[in-house]
Amino acid sequence: MVRRYVPFLLAASLGSALLAGCGSTTPSSAAQKPTKLVLYSAQGYDQAEATAFQKATGIKVELTDMSTGDLLAKLQAEGSHPKWDVVWFDGNGAMAALDAQGELLRGFTPANAKYYTALGKSLLPKDHAWFPGGVTAAAAIAYNKKSVPTADVPTSWTQLLSPQFKGSVGMNNPAISGPTYPFVAEIFKIMGVSQGQQFFKQLKQNGLHIYPTNGNTLQALQSGALKVAMFQDSAILSAMQQDPNIGISYPTEGVAMLPDDMAISSKAPDLEAAKMFVNFVLSQKGQQVQTTQGGGDSLYQPVVTDATENPSRPNVSIKWITVDPIWAGNHESALVQWFTDNVVQ
Repeated sequence: MVRRYVPFLLAASLGSALLAGCGSTTPSSAAQKPTKLVLYSAQGYDQAEATAFQKATGIKVELTDMSTGDLLAKLQAEGSHPKWDVVWFDGNGAMAALDAQGELLRGFTPANAKYYTALGKSLLPKDHAWFPGGVTAAAAIAYNKKSVPTADVPTSWTQLLSPQFKGSVGMNNPAISGPTYPFVAEIFKIMGVSQGQQFFKQLKQNGLHIYPTNGNTLQALQSGALKVAMFQDSAILSAMQQDPNIGISYPTEGVAMLPDDMAISSKAPDLEAAKMFVNFVLSQKGQQVQTTQGGGDSLYQPVVTDATENPSRPNVSIKWITVDPIWAGNHESALVQWFTDNVVQ
């Protein structure tokens, strides 16, 4: 599908188009051409996106790339004196928490937000404090085909409690792995908090293994130490490209949508550059970079109308579960602490 707007050809025309979608600006702000953007990100395609943006606009991008947990710790450490313009990571619960603290710019509408799909619009908060760029599942079930016959592939979260998987189920630690807390919150939404807690306790009783991040969990799965594991579907799909013995199952109860979200600091040192970057990512050119140059992170479901989905993402029916980001953000500390005390230890 062809866009109905002028392509990004020159930095000057790009700046004018983007500023036109940002609401009113004062003459002085419009006359000042942005020269730098400070981007904090936990995405696999962030460097490619930063390079493409810098090439299109001439705006220098200073990128700090780190894991989601470390990134959030850095934001907290900077507190009321942020050094960043845009932050980009998976999970709208943490975004909602930052928004509640007044850390995010509200009320901005990028010009390219009009190209959101129905799913994209549903993930956009009412105050426009953050912007989804794509969606993955916070967790699906990965399995080792050598250990799990086709007839025994679990299609439900509760099947992981069965004796055949005793001592052979693994997952990431939500206190370390950014995408894992949204999965925990999803289970609580599906089952209710008390039943969700009981589910994780039963998994522990059945010999659940907890690992820091995807890499550790995947290694255990590939080695045969685990039969099945629960982690982000884009990471599973990436592993499947390299290892034909890895398979994926999406439980019938549903899987939590995990948006990759961008937000602008309410105290952004380079506000106009930040607005331009968000709009660029939502453009056709920005989405092409995101779906092709991010390794496993590119295996997401787009939420912009004419973005082309990476062909390695399977065309399967998925029941998406929406977890209220405000609820998830408000309860994250307590629920992660409960998980640490009752499941990890």
